[in-house]
Amino acid sequence: MSLPLTRPPANLCLLRLSALGDVCHALPVVRTLQKVWPATQLSWIIGKAEHALLGDIPGIEFITFDKATGLQAYRQLRQQMRGRHFDVLLHMQMSLRASFASRLVPATIRLGFDKQRAGDLQWLFTNARIPNVPHQHVLDSFFEFIRALGIDERVLEWNIPIPAKTRDATTARLPTEPFAVISPCSSMAYRNWTPEGYAAIADYFAVTHNMPTVITGGPSPLELRYGNDIMRRARSEPINMVGKTNLKELLAIIDAARLVVAPDSGPAHMATAVGTPVVSLFAATNPDRARPYCDAQGVVNRYPEAVQATLHKSVAEVPWGTRVKTPGTMARITVEDVIGKIELLLQD
Repeated sequence: MSLPLTRPPANLCLLRLSALGDVCHALPVVRTLQKVWPATQLSWIIGKAEHALLGDIPGIEFITFDKATGLQAYRQLRQQMRGRHFDVLLHMQMSLRASFASRLVPATIRLGFDKQRAGDLQWLFTNARIPNVPHQHVLDSFFEFIRALGIDERVLEWNIPIPAKTRDATTARLPTEPFAVISPCSSMAYRNWTPEGYAAIADYFAVTHNMPTVITGGPSPLELRYGNDIMRRARSEPINMVGKTNLKELLAIIDAARLVVAPDSGPAHMATAVGTPVVSLFAATNPDRARPYCDAQGVVNRYPEAVQATLHKSVAEVPWGTRVKTPGTMARITVEDVIGKIELLLQD
């Protein structure tokens, strides 16, 4: 068996454990495979949290890898792979944890990133590689995997199920009028904008558009603190739902919202997945690589300024994917920057 394939494989395994934004990027690739090769049996090795969001998608065998359990996760995966063999493994995650997991998956073709991009020595764990295409968005790089298999088509669809009970129960907790969502935190704290900035935006929605704001987030101490700080600073009394929802409920909230404001984070990409406009805030990371894929016009981009001020170079002069983690980087974004993008998206 060689690439490109001359016929659809009987089965295919995709390995992408995390994070929320990246599994959202991977989902259109899976949707394309489902459309073009409907008879191919698809399996997806995925993280526990990410499984909570995507695990009820029909037509896919999800195999959960819970990194929190340490070596037990590998033992469980070995047990699940016993007696199995895949025609193709799409190794779509550059981390040693994922690569060690990939060795437990018996497969004829083990397709990974090109050597130039294959961080953490991923290329040592594969026997085929996608072509090196510089300066790609993450989602575009994922589509290179199926292009290497011989599929040129792209299906930009997500269609993440939201159970009716979840939607109904969540709707009962939300404003009856159009509302905005502020999802203030990323899993990486250096990507987060300021609580005072978010509070000013909540007040702007209330005063200018008579639109209530729902603040969302997980139960981590940082997210809870952000939610409380925004509530304390805002005059407009947003609805604080930080730590009060699971991922399906969060998706239902985002789906019902008129607009989302978020940094480079999973909820920003969840908004794209359900078609809700998103104002995304970038200064620490490169939006050309990681922005919500269908919402380029909503990007607040202070990344070039941050790179120049911190590294004394232009974006073109630094490696693709360079991150600016210097404290205060996200504070380069102004309230006026965000308001300008809000107005642009609300006009649509």
